[in-house]
Amino acid sequence: MGTWAVDAFGNDYAQDWAEDLHETSNLDAVEDTLNTVLDSSAGLEAPFAAEALVALEVLARLQGKGGSRTEDSAAVDEWVDARKAKARPRADLAEKAARAIERILSPDSELRQLWEDSEHYTAWRAAVEDLRTRL
Repeated sequence: MGTWAVDAFGNDYAQDWAEDLHETSNLDAVEDTLNTVLDSSAGLEAPFAAEALVALEVLARLQGKGGSRTEDSAAVDEWVDARKAKARPRADLAEKAARAIERILSPDSELRQLWEDSEHYTAWRAAVEDLRTRL
């Protein structure tokens, strides 16, 4: 996986997921992504966790609690801007979002383990915690 930033958008998995989001007009992709993270009984693989962080950013942005708008977030920002007036996250998605964050930060998360092995773990953890507060 190519990674260039600690935020949710700074990796290849996130960028691919964001591009695929444009093929949908509702929150099915977000819900499916969160379900994948929550339904995994074994350890959480890094690609699924990285995609879930972007899905969580979609939910935060739809609620008007988006993080920084950057070149990396442009695909998601464009999708959200086109749907913000119509698409509101359901209550069950908020509950799934909270559980997904916990799973991503858990010891069985490969993404967390990869970041722990880097010098940028503290910054990554802070970015995920910031996302949690915006949800």
